[in-house]
Amino acid sequence: MRVISTAKISSHHIQPILEKYPELIFEYGPIEEVKDKLKEAEILITYGEDLTAEIVKECKSLKWMMVVSAGLDKLPFEQLMAQNILVTNAKGIHKIPMAEHTLALMLQDSRRLVPMLDNQRKSLWDRTLRVAELAGKTLVIVGVGAIGEEIARKAKAFDMQVIGVNRSGKSVPYVDRIFKNDDLLKALELADYVVVVTPLTPETKDLFGEKEFKAMPENCYFINIARGHVVQDEALLKALKEGWIRGAALDAFREEPLPADSPLWQAPNLIITPHLAGRSPFYMKRAMEIFKHNLEVYYTGEGEMLNVVNLERGY
Repeated sequence: MRVISTAKISSHHIQPILEKYPELIFEYGPIEEVKDKLKEAEILITYGEDLTAEIVKECKSLKWMMVVSAGLDKLPFEQLMAQNILVTNAKGIHKIPMAEHTLALMLQDSRRLVPMLDNQRKSLWDRTLRVAELAGKTLVIVGVGAIGEEIARKAKAFDMQVIGVNRSGKSVPYVDRIFKNDDLLKALELADYVVVVTPLTPETKDLFGEKEFKAMPENCYFINIARGHVVQDEALLKALKEGWIRGAALDAFREEPLPADSPLWQAPNLIITPHLAGRSPFYMKRAMEIFKHNLEVYYTGEGEMLNVVNLERGY
C-alpha cells in the first residue's frame, strides 16, 4: 500500500507508523516531485492547497485523503466526489493555539497593551489610559465548532458571557446562548467582542459587510481568525475609519501575504497577524495522532474514522 505525503512530516512522526505497518510504502515531497507517483498512491497526506481537479483525476488508485489542516476551501470538491474519495482533516488540532490567540487579542485590547507599548517607545509615562476588564463582557463566537468551543471554555474562565452562532442552533458546551446563522445580526447587537471561526463556504463568503459592522455596538472589537474572504475589507476599513466599531484584529486575509500597499496596514485601531493563530509546536504531532487512528480504522475496518469531511457542504 503506497502512502504519499506532500506535507512535510518529520521522520520521528513517520517511523512509528512504518514499524507498525511495515508493508506500507511511504514517500513524501513537494507535489511537483511526487506528481508521477500519485497515480499509484492509495492514501495521500496533504495540506490541501496543492491539489487541482486535474491532479486528482490522475490519482487512479486514490481512496483516502488526509488533509493535515482544518481549512478545506481550496480542495477540488467536485472531482473528489466524482471519484468517491474519502477525505478526512485535522479539525480540532488548532483549538488550543487559536483559543489562546483570541484571548491574547482580547486581553491586549482590554488592558491597552498596544498603546502602552507605543508610549514606552516614546519614553512617555501616561496613567490616563482607560483600561477595562473582560469579566462581564459579552463574546459572540460566529461558527462554534471545536475551536469556538475551546474559545468559549477559556472565555468562561474570565467570567465572560458567551453567545454562539451556528448553523443548527443546537446548544454548545460553555456557550450561554445560541443563535442560528439567520439571526446573526441579532447576536452581533449584543457583542463587546466578536470572533469569527466559521469555515469558508459559499454561505460564509463575504459574510461580514457594512450591515454586519453597523449592527455591532460602537464599543465592539472584531476578530477574524477564520478566512480572509469571510470579511469584506472595504466595509471593515469604513467601520474602523468612521468609528462604527472600536477596533479589530485580523489573522487571515483575502490575499496572502498581505500586499505592502494594502490599506489595511494603515487602518486605525487594527492589529494584523500573519495567519499564525493556529501555529503550534505540537501541530504535526496532533495531526498525526488523527492520521494514525484513521489508518488503524482503514486497515481493520473496525471503529469510526475521525473528522470525515462532508464534500457536499465543504467541511
